[in-house]
Amino acid sequence: MKVKQINTGNFIDKKEVIAVELTNDKGSSVKIFNYGTIINQFIVKNAKGEQQDIVLGFDKFEDYISPAYLENYPYFGAIIGRYANRIKNGEFSIDDVHYQLAKTNGNDCLHGGKIGFDKKMWDIISIGEEPHASVTFQYFSLDGEEGFPGDLAVQLTFEFTNNDELILTFQADTDEATPINLTHHSYFNLSSTGGKITKHIHQMNASNYLEQDDNYVVTGKLIPVEGTHHDFRKGKIIGENWDEKEGYDQTYVLDKEYGSLTLASKTTETNSGLSLLVYTTEPVAHLYTAKYLNVKNGKGGQDYNEYDAFCVETQHHPNGLNIPHFPSTILRPEEVYTQTTIYKVLTK
Repeated sequence: MKVKQINTGNFIDKKEVIAVELTNDKGSSVKIFNYGTIINQFIVKNAKGEQQDIVLGFDKFEDYISPAYLENYPYFGAIIGRYANRIKNGEFSIDDVHYQLAKTNGNDCLHGGKIGFDKKMWDIISIGEEPHASVTFQYFSLDGEEGFPGDLAVQLTFEFTNNDELILTFQADTDEATPINLTHHSYFNLSSTGGKITKHIHQMNASNYLEQDDNYVVTGKLIPVEGTHHDFRKGKIIGENWDEKEGYDQTYVLDKEYGSLTLASKTTETNSGLSLLVYTTEPVAHLYTAKYLNVKNGKGGQDYNEYDAFCVETQHHPNGLNIPHFPSTILRPEEVYTQTTIYKVLTK
């Protein structure tokens, strides 16, 4: 196991952007920036014996903050907070107090507001090489940031094991009741040549998905996947019987005991022999097949376009703070928020 810190020479808010590289004994590695805890690389060996990077991104950090990238910003590989996905009308109430957030996606608030956790500098508070290569980042979100109440202290630990498991452990506490719904937004492609992910085979342990309005905001209604193209329970090719104009941008309610760490999804690409398994303690997973992806000059100079990646965003029910019958997403001062998500790569 090995941990390496790499200075990028870039400074944001007077803090240097540092890449932390976690390498296991097999030679697989993950590289994470302390800006937005962006997963910049996830390199494993495929069935052909080649080293393959399975996440989209850039070769240079500077490209993550370029105007061209931010203009059609897809949140490559970053943490999402304080609140993942969409909040209807950008508003909510806690204990009869109304809060109004910025409307950043039509009439709704998306992924935490104008400047979410994905655009913040995080402090590196610990690194370690035993029993796994690991790094822990920390960020303090002050009361009123993006309109959310309460000072919120967040820690995110990445551990990389010899089984090619990247373990993400989230923890947070607050001094005032506040909404919280964290996720990580890596864009995966398991093909050694990149391109469309329509032939990837995806399996999701979910019997229901969440109804959405015209702006993809969850309404509160559960819909059975049975008899629909949303039925991934037995696994199927992503592009099979789907809506070619929409792809998938949908939240699935996982078949599980609340809070238990279980397998959410498995995605396989036959030519590379790679499979990505996602385990989580969270109750739902949002599948996004990158309909709106439009990024120029990514890694190796390649352009990224629609359906060139898939995301599995583990989280609580989107817009749940406005839907009383959904599990609560309000964190109170006497409580500690915790979440674990694992990305495990298998090679045939």
